[in-house]
Amino acid sequence: MSKVISEKRLHDEGKVWVFNKDYIAEFVYGGIDGAITTFAVVAGAAGASADLTWVLIFGFANLIADGFSMSVGNFFSVKADRDNFEKHKAVEYWEVDNLREREVEEIREIYAAKGFEGELLEKVVEVITADKDIWVDTMMKEELEMTKDDKTPFKTAFATFVSFSIIGIIPLLAYVFAAIFNIATDNLFMMSSIATGIALMFVGYLKSIVTNTRWVKGVLETLLLGGLAAFLAYFVGEVLARYFLN
Repeated sequence: MSKVISEKRLHDEGKVWVFNKDYIAEFVYGGIDGAITTFAVVAGAAGASADLTWVLIFGFANLIADGFSMSVGNFFSVKADRDNFEKHKAVEYWEVDNLREREVEEIREIYAAKGFEGELLEKVVEVITADKDIWVDTMMKEELEMTKDDKTPFKTAFATFVSFSIIGIIPLLAYVFAAIFNIATDNLFMMSSIATGIALMFVGYLKSIVTNTRWVKGVLETLLLGGLAAFLAYFVGEVLARYFLN
């Protein structure tokens, strides 16, 4: 029973709440980008005193277009890394087949540098070079310092898009409810600001887990970045509105 509990605990270490740690980075950066860019649109519209309809149109256009663009970018980035890994792995297989003695000597040099010597060194070289797959994997890790990322392009892109959409829609929720329930629009920007601040604090906390930093630092950095983006967007919206509408 204790063994089962211990094993479960080890597997649970790969998760934070419901989040898989392998994809927290994508969720964090997708969420930060979604919240900040969407709130920047809201802030710019508020600075320009835009109508509720235009806030929703531009906000959702940004949410869908930027979220898709960011996820596609992540997809091709991860795919390129995996393709590059497979290319170098194929080269190592060719070298093992065609340049065997040189590759054996490279294994010997690698483990000699780690402190192996004499009979033990030769035994290690013999064991590794007896299996082509182990041999190639060793060369990939030790010579090229390359490891295959278990994260797939699709899952990475999906995690990015989902986080961008879920966190990114938060700045728009006050405006959505106002449109649906015909609520007064006087305090919508303030409500959106508070909701966005809470969302950024949550994502900032997750960011501190990804970067192994103090959660206070992660929260404050994310809030400051979002606040700066909102201020600039609001200022630009106000300036442009005065220039073109007056």
